[in-house]
Amino acid sequence: MRFDLITLFPEMFAAIRDQGVSGRAHQRGLWSLHAWNPRDFTQDVHRTVDDRPFGGGPGMVMMAEPLAQAVQAVRLSRREAGADEADQPAPVVLLSPAGRTHRQAQARRWAASTGAILVCGRYEGIDQRFIDRYVDLEVSLGDFVLSGGELGAMVLIDSIVRLLPGVLHDAESAEQDSFNPALTGLLDSPHYTRPETWNGTSAPDILLSGHHSRIAAWRRQQSLTLTATRRPDLIEQARRSGDLSVQDESILKAVPPSAGEGE
Repeated sequence: MRFDLITLFPEMFAAIRDQGVSGRAHQRGLWSLHAWNPRDFTQDVHRTVDDRPFGGGPGMVMMAEPLAQAVQAVRLSRREAGADEADQPAPVVLLSPAGRTHRQAQARRWAASTGAILVCGRYEGIDQRFIDRYVDLEVSLGDFVLSGGELGAMVLIDSIVRLLPGVLHDAESAEQDSFNPALTGLLDSPHYTRPETWNGTSAPDILLSGHHSRIAAWRRQQSLTLTATRRPDLIEQARRSGDLSVQDESILKAVPPSAGEGE
C-alpha cells in the first residue's frame, strides 16, 4: 500500500511515518508514504501556490496548476514503481468539509486497496477547477474545520494502515474495535486491567471469572448500553441492518429512555 501526499508541509508526516503502530508497519515495508510539495511545481521565483480569490473575500486560494502538475508527477511515479496500472490509477482524494464523513467501513475497504493520492488543502480553499478535473473523492472527518488537510490525512492513513494484515500484533484487536462488524457497528465495551482493585474500585467480577461465554454476554450488554447512551444513531442503524437479536432488544429495553437524549 502506498500513500502519496500533496502538501505544503511534508515534514508534518514524519509522525505517522516514524512513530507508533503505523511507524513500525512503515519500517517493515507494509505501506509507504511519499510527500510532494506543490511549490516544487511552480514556475516563478517566489514559488507561488496561492492567490487572492476572484470576487473578493478573505484569505487566499490555492492555485490549480501547481496541484495539477503535482498529481501528474505522482501518477507517473506510481506507474513506474508498479503501484498502479495505467488504466487503474489510484484515486485522488481531497480532505474537505464538503466530503463524505469517513467511517470504519470505508477504512476497511481502503485497507484492501493499493492506496491513494491525498491532497491537503490550505488557506481559504482550492481552486474549484482543480477539484472538478482531478479529484475523485472528497472526505471529511466531521463537522469541524482544521487549518489544513495534513492532520486529516494522517488520521485517514492511520485508520487504514492499522487494518492491514500483520500490522497489529493480534489480528483480533481490530475486529473488536468500535464500529466494526464483529460488534455489529456498535461501540466497544469498557476494558479493565491490573491491578484488580485501584483507588478502592474493583474490576467487574465477571471479567475475573474465566467463564468466557458469560464474559462475552456481559461485554455485549455493556456495548449495547453504552451505544444506546452515547450513540443512539448507531443502534438505529444496526436495527435497519437487521443486526440486533431478540436478546439485544431485550437488553435495550432496560436502558432508560432518557439515556440516549442529548448530544
